[in-house]
Amino acid sequence: MNVSAPALVLVALRGSDPQAAAVIQQLCEGVKDRGVDFHCHALALDLGSSHTAEVLERVSQSGAAECVFVPLGFHNGGEADPEIAVLNRRAAKQYPEISFTVSRPLGPEAILLKVLDSRMRHALAHAHCLDLDGLVLATERSGDRLGTSLLARRVRQWSTRHHLPCVSAVADDPNSMAQAIMSLRAQGRRHIAVGSLYLTPSSTYQTQRELAFRYGAITVSDPVGACEEVVDLILARYSFAAFDLLTLDTIEEREEPVVHLRVVGA
Repeated sequence: MNVSAPALVLVALRGSDPQAAAVIQQLCEGVKDRGVDFHCHALALDLGSSHTAEVLERVSQSGAAECVFVPLGFHNGGEADPEIAVLNRRAAKQYPEISFTVSRPLGPEAILLKVLDSRMRHALAHAHCLDLDGLVLATERSGDRLGTSLLARRVRQWSTRHHLPCVSAVADDPNSMAQAIMSLRAQGRRHIAVGSLYLTPSSTYQTQRELAFRYGAITVSDPVGACEEVVDLILARYSFAAFDLLTLDTIEEREEPVVHLRVVGA
């Protein structure tokens, strides 16, 4: 029996903005460029039910017997957002012949600090900044308990890596960016840069960027974007979740080995 690999669906909460949609599609192409033998699709929940139905139908038409939804957010560490759980239930009800599962979200993994460093170096060079004495790590949303704990760890790691004080700013708190920058200024810091732990240049990112400059940041880095590190995370999450879909029914039956018994003393 020839068992095909589960389909992969990249799920973004927000992807209706053309720039955000372009990043998600680039990630899908990045997965395909790895030479994988499964179908990869992109789904943005804010594009509405017709878009969701279209993507699910493409999964069904591909002939996949299993499908893994991979949440693209950096805010949660353990559980996906409720909207994605609803998507999973809807898909399972609409296509009972397909086994659906949701992987762990991408989350604020340590490898992303490498990307942040690269984006920050570019931003500092563009701003002709030679002096820096404070950092803000900006994220789009508050996460689950694990995500919040991991984010706090990344803030400490980024601070230690650059020997600079670092605080976080979360966009779903409207005062968070101002408070983060003002707290550093209260310590006497005057050259403050903001690192963006955002996947795409969403409208939320643009708003936080404007707020950062308004309160005195010297530069704000670009979002993480469709880089190799994110593709690696996607494939890791997919692989782990796909393994959980395996059952005895998907493993080719083998003949039972013949065991010859020798009776001692016969």
